[in-house]
Amino acid sequence: MPGLNAVAGLFALAGLTLFSLAGDEDETARVERATAIGDPAVGAELIDRAGCGSCHMIPGIDRAEVLVGPPLIHWSRRRYIAGLLRNTPSNMITWLMAPQEVVPGNAMPDLGLTEEQARDITAYLYTLE
Repeated sequence: MPGLNAVAGLFALAGLTLFSLAGDEDETARVERATAIGDPAVGAELIDRAGCGSCHMIPGIDRAEVLVGPPLIHWSRRRYIAGLLRNTPSNMITWLMAPQEVVPGNAMPDLGLTEEQARDITAYLYTLE
């Protein structure tokens, strides 16, 4: 039976392999993963209607070229949301629904999004490589 260090090493190697494979994920796989969160196409429409492009640079969204807030390019590879929350779909949904509760006084306005709307916007953002 292998020792504890050997087992830990195998888990570490497996984790690195999965991490490196995720970095090679193609656009189809990203869209499929995002679709499990919500509807990316609806999310793009919501982003446009909510005026997110008045503060953020967002690939694929018309007139979203402003840098008041951080650019949202490469969103699926980001580590943190607002420099505080781990970048997970659940945390992104929470952030979109209540940014002032997460980080009081930050520049992100409360847009009054429903959970479904936040899921769709999150789905779109997670398609951005």
